[in-house]
Amino acid sequence: MPENARIMTMSHPSPQPLVVALAYDGLCTFEFGVAVEIFGLPRPELGERWYRFAVAAVDEGELRATGGIRIMTDGGLDLLNSADIIIIPGWRGVDTAVPEALCQALAAAHARGCRVMSICSGVFVLAASGLLNGRRATTHWRYTPVLRERFPAITVLEDALYYDEGTILTSAGSAAGIDLCLHVVQQDYGTEVANTVARRLVVQPHRDGSQTQHLARPVARPRESKQLGQVFDFLHLNLSGNHTVALLAAKAGMSPRTFLRRFEEATGTTPARWILSERLLRAKDFLAHSTLHIETIAGQTGFGSAASLRHHFRQQFSETPMAYRKRCFAAERQA
Repeated sequence: MPENARIMTMSHPSPQPLVVALAYDGLCTFEFGVAVEIFGLPRPELGERWYRFAVAAVDEGELRATGGIRIMTDGGLDLLNSADIIIIPGWRGVDTAVPEALCQALAAAHARGCRVMSICSGVFVLAASGLLNGRRATTHWRYTPVLRERFPAITVLEDALYYDEGTILTSAGSAAGIDLCLHVVQQDYGTEVANTVARRLVVQPHRDGSQTQHLARPVARPRESKQLGQVFDFLHLNLSGNHTVALLAAKAGMSPRTFLRRFEEATGTTPARWILSERLLRAKDFLAHSTLHIETIAGQTGFGSAASLRHHFRQQFSETPMAYRKRCFAAERQA
């Protein structure tokens, strides 16, 4: 059995979970396209247990999207009754009322265990449904003051790419929706599969949700883009190694100063923090999908010792590695 297929079998929450994306008159095409690209395209290279995908109409009649596009759907809000994941790809306006029928359908779906996620202004739909009361959420930085003022029961995160509340997930601006969707793929299928999807999209494998939205990122120069891509590939294959800025800069063919500047422009963080984040994700993957001893996982992910892994894991995720493993195994048994 191919490795990807093995990973999916081990971590899959249910056979071919159904992802339902909402469509409405005035649909935000970029956010909707992100949902389709990541969850809606067939991916035979990843095995037969990939997501199923459907589009649910919020409104009756013809649906028009920005850019002169007309939308064909697979059904109405009744599709939410069988969804495993619901995606709200933006909303037609922060001052536009959310239909009560939609709020009730989302609440009912969430009550039975469905994951519900919003991209950008889609958070206002979740807020109107009451599902975010008492929870943390994020959205595009332009909307955070409005969200906080209108929905004081929500803890609004000022500057995060996305936030995972378990069964409620929210993302910032449009491109952050890609990061959130890849995060969900990583949860369901593991890091290797998420990185495979990212490579198909030609985006960097993962940006942690806590990274800042406010990044002044110039377009990478062609030669440097290729050089940094080689560095990322090298690091993913050698996460357990000891990587200094000088060695990575030499691999990229840059001076250490230029390398640091270009790396932060591309990722929003330093090489050390990026490597730590990737090591923690790899450790989570091992914990969730293997029975390897904690010392072995620490060695294979570059932490050196179980104590070091426990320290960084607790600091980043507010729980111990073993608590995370138990939670993952318990969820798998329930599925």
